[in-house]
Amino acid sequence: MTHIKDIISIKQLHLIKTIKYSTGLIEVVCRPKGRACCRNCKSTKVRSKGKFNRRLKHMIALGKVVTLNIKVRKLKCLNCHRQLRQFIPGVLPRKRATEKFRQEVFALHYSGISAKDLSKSHGVSEATVGSWSVYFLKRKVKERARPDSCPQYIGIDEHFFTKKKGYATTFADIKNHSIFDVQLGRSQKSLHAYLSKLKGREQTKVICMDLSETYRSIARKYFPNALILADRFHVIRLVQHHFQKLWRELDPDCKNNRGLISLWRRNRKNMTKEQSLNFNKYLKNIPGLEIIDSVQQKLLKILRLRNLTPSQWKKSAKVFLQIIDDLECSKFYHLQKLARTLKSWKNEIARMWRFNKNNSITEGFHNKMELITRRAYGMRNFNNYRLRVLALCAWKGDFRRV
Repeated sequence: MTHIKDIISIKQLHLIKTIKYSTGLIEVVCRPKGRACCRNCKSTKVRSKGKFNRRLKHMIALGKVVTLNIKVRKLKCLNCHRQLRQFIPGVLPRKRATEKFRQEVFALHYSGISAKDLSKSHGVSEATVGSWSVYFLKRKVKERARPDSCPQYIGIDEHFFTKKKGYATTFADIKNHSIFDVQLGRSQKSLHAYLSKLKGREQTKVICMDLSETYRSIARKYFPNALILADRFHVIRLVQHHFQKLWRELDPDCKNNRGLISLWRRNRKNMTKEQSLNFNKYLKNIPGLEIIDSVQQKLLKILRLRNLTPSQWKKSAKVFLQIIDDLECSKFYHLQKLARTLKSWKNEIARMWRFNKNNSITEGFHNKMELITRRAYGMRNFNNYRLRVLALCAWKGDFRRV
């Protein structure tokens, strides 16, 4: 009995005897220590109205399930005249397991052990494992103290959820590096009910996004005081995409040469001397390609600028607008199409030179969301998916210590 007492380690319970069954289960008969009191008014003036036994799963000791058989009293408070049951430390009302046991099951399930294996080893059903996991996830979301109002700096982006339900929209707090919320859908119609009831929309200062016309119209309608900021990565990728399409028209065989494609996408500063010489020789062999590449490098150099002073910003804006005019006057379709897009987003792109924020934080959270989905072998219920994302993303410390 002494060995079992050391394993259980509940100071508030007095152990009476230990029963070991042939199936391997261990049952510990015990009773609460100290004088009973009312949980409502904390009065010790209570009257006993009988006894009953509560059987609670407590822990796994030496590979066996330990069950507590606790003799509990029914009480009536003489102060507030309420009828209640005697309080058991470490046990919530109307539960069939202690909090220690429930936390252990949740930690193992979060670590990757399936609900089917836990139901065999711990003697609980698969549905119970799922409900306990949802309970502790909700508790973690409350502990995170998620703000009710909108953050000042928001990153908006889409990510794929399921084939049946389509895409979901992520709202990230790019200042505090955390997920604010995740909502199903990416159109204005699907997000209207959520955004119209969102508190503190007028306090948002900056919204960072990719070059999506849908999200820009949503930001202008629901966040009237916010400045829209284009994501630098998506702008640079768009420029490289259109110039690469023009390159393939001038040299159709380039798509089969992976080395050339790698050098075309690479920043010229990251090339070695040998690579730079070989690439310049290739550009000179194809008429007009060297001029096109110089225009692309000039445009990319301006787009990579950041933290400019007002005077530097004005100079860069003039060069940027001049490049857009040159692209519009060109005879190539892909350059004209690029010019129309850059002209439509010129204000949002120009703000990149003044703000240091970007949407890389949101993209990083999307990688974590993919891991959550893979770990669960796919998720169909969006509410459970949203709960896991809010609880697990940007959590500091060991999440299993609840």
